[in-house]
Amino acid sequence: MAPGLDFFKSSETTEVPVVQVCPDPEPESHGTSVVPQVVTPKPGVYYNPRLDPKNFLEGEFSFDAATRLRQMLARPGIVVAPGICDGISARCALEAGFDCLYQSGAATTASRLGMPDLAIATLNDFVQSAQMVCSLSPSTPVIADADTGFGGTAMVARTVYQYIRAGVAGMHIEDQVQTKRCGHLMGKQVVSREEFVTRIRAAVIARDSFPGNSNFVIIGRTDSAQVLGMEEAVFRLKLAADAGADVCFIEGVKSAELLTSTVEALKPKPVLVNVISGGLTPSFTTKEAEVFGAKIIIFSLVSCVAAVHGIRAAMHSLKKTGTDFSSAKGMDPKAFFDVMGLQDVVSLDAKAGGSSFDVV
Repeated sequence: MAPGLDFFKSSETTEVPVVQVCPDPEPESHGTSVVPQVVTPKPGVYYNPRLDPKNFLEGEFSFDAATRLRQMLARPGIVVAPGICDGISARCALEAGFDCLYQSGAATTASRLGMPDLAIATLNDFVQSAQMVCSLSPSTPVIADADTGFGGTAMVARTVYQYIRAGVAGMHIEDQVQTKRCGHLMGKQVVSREEFVTRIRAAVIARDSFPGNSNFVIIGRTDSAQVLGMEEAVFRLKLAADAGADVCFIEGVKSAELLTSTVEALKPKPVLVNVISGGLTPSFTTKEAEVFGAKIIIFSLVSCVAAVHGIRAAMHSLKKTGTDFSSAKGMDPKAFFDVMGLQDVVSLDAKAGGSSFDVV
């Protein structure tokens, strides 16, 4: 049996099975709030009462990252997730007070492999990075890029299982061909509507069959706007939503008007917008994106671009001056390790009765 096929066994007996997609060509109006609203499920559309947004509107925030992300989506306010590329950037984001992180595929490929975002990184690369990031603050939701799902339906399901085990709160899966590229590069190609929906459906089945009723969030992403136009992109996301996607993500929205109209067309599903400075989407601020109706905003390359600028400057300075004194800006080793959680490790050792780090 091919790896991953066993993930589908329980789909026959799951409480709410995934059903065939039946798109509604006319979007319904459900008000102007970005808070997901409760609607009566339509025939032929996936609906799991356990995951209804109304179940996450009240109560204290959960320590389970996936449940917490659903609570954040169900309640007022935009979810801001800075893109992180490694442990250092994740630590810096947490230190700055962000309550959600985004593991960018482009950033992961660059930091782990030193390569461009051209379908070079594997599922193992993404999962290993996610395990590390999620371990730093287990209750902080991490949304992870899952590219195309790394293969057919079995690999999509395997990706969901591995991400859940790693502690990831949610992932987005897209409709590019397997030899994909960064969504803000030219020359993209996309698969058929049917194959895209199959990827979404496989992810939903895997999530619903995961032992223990996972609240893992499935985000459907389309890159078709630059290839087939905005109308097709919105229609594809309606199909994804009907197949069970919890959030909709159009890559490369080129104006505030298009973002607003996209949000309106996809209601009541929350919409994610990806902002990359110099990319296809304008540099919306978090407040602007919230006004336009977006529920999640990610800044995919914020950390790795900053890293390139900072490290490049430090290396040029070292080459020119022969010292790292100026680039260090007064940060000694202990101050650096403090950002990396030094005091947490020292405290743990002391509470456990150890004395290894009495003096550091």
